[in-house]
Amino acid sequence: MNNDKNYIDSLLRDIQSETRDIALMEVCGTHTMAIAKSGVRNLMPDNLKLLSGPGCPVCVTAQGDIDAVIDLAERPGIILVTFGDMMRVPGNNSSLQEARSRGADVRVAYSPLDALATARQNPQREVVFLGIGFETTAPAVAITTEQARKEGLENFSVFSLHKVVPPALEVIFSDPDIRVDGLICPGHVSIVIGLEPYLGLAEKYYQPCVITGFETRDILEGIVMLLQQIRKGEARAQIQYKRVVRPEGNLAARETLKRVFTTAGARWRGLGFIEDSGLEFNHDYEKWDARRKFSIPEYEDIPIKGCACGQVLTGRITPHDCPLFGKACTPINPVGPCMVSHEGACAAYYRYRIA
Repeated sequence: MNNDKNYIDSLLRDIQSETRDIALMEVCGTHTMAIAKSGVRNLMPDNLKLLSGPGCPVCVTAQGDIDAVIDLAERPGIILVTFGDMMRVPGNNSSLQEARSRGADVRVAYSPLDALATARQNPQREVVFLGIGFETTAPAVAITTEQARKEGLENFSVFSLHKVVPPALEVIFSDPDIRVDGLICPGHVSIVIGLEPYLGLAEKYYQPCVITGFETRDILEGIVMLLQQIRKGEARAQIQYKRVVRPEGNLAARETLKRVFTTAGARWRGLGFIEDSGLEFNHDYEKWDARRKFSIPEYEDIPIKGCACGQVLTGRITPHDCPLFGKACTPINPVGPCMVSHEGACAAYYRYRIA
């Protein structure tokens, strides 16, 4: 990888020579943090905006789904296992952390296999793993569920709130109120899905898409590739992150998803209900589907008063435009999920003091 200072400087000169008003959106929470940490956003000319999109899986989880999770965690006999990011995400009346302080058995795991081990160790209890994430994390949950089926472990189930990225990007491109001139496409997700989904998006909406890595050089190269397309009046899908992402993606991971899940409509914070943007268990795995097993109802999406996470996630505003940012809403006292998650735009802006 070429990290030579002269090369980096040449990329920056190319970017800073741009005179047109251009808005590029990153749709990956890791990109959001990498751009903030590296100071790349502050190196952009005033006419080139880098917007944060719906790339944080915790942040895009609908408010009603968070309330449903908290309700499930407080049912008798339930052990809820989750990734740490979800613990402090506010529901309308509580959070998983607060539910645990009231006696709910909520445990933090680093892998869905940890939840499987918990189910083996507690055969008299119902163990529910909270499945949050995009195409990157869903295959691991699918494999874990296959193992539960193989073992006949019926006290294990998954509350799947998994989402797939391409349908959300289509909503972004088709919304006339969201101005985006090109996408910095997610590196991790693209390892699984490959280039094909972006080819269709680029052709249908005539918008350039570049799958980009996470180092400073990667991000700058991705921006330059997008600008080159815009300057030539082109709209193609390209891979900057070639050392990791293959055009065909990860076929084994995709086959695993197909064996266990089927696509279904899902609610996204800021984007509403999107057809075929969620993953639910297929008929063969219904027994391990917590939604069915515990008859979890649909909770109404009641917005958190004053929270502008939905607008931040769609690039309509930056965190600084939210009146609560850095005042009523801080990492210690978060009002919305964008300030909680380590991939959230508000957390990135606050942590790295982005102007």
